[in-house]
Amino acid sequence: MMVFEAIAELVAERVEKDVSEITMESNFRDLGIDSLDTVELLMNLEDKLGIEIELDQKVETVGDLVAFIESKQA
Repeated sequence: MMVFEAIAELVAERVEKDVSEITMESNFRDLGIDSLDTVELLMNLEDKLGIEIELDQKVETVGDLVAFIESKQA
């Protein structure tokens, strides 16, 4: 599964939007996702992708999170 698709599905589920409404430019704050939601999102993402995510920088958009995860998988 692509990282973006996994994140988009989880975010869409969390904010009750259609997955097609989630883009790389979607801002977590604008979507109503706070830091607690982000922690839960990351845990679900770890399960979905089968990887461990140590978020050590601020991510504001879906694209930021995708880039962060992909940089750690390299």
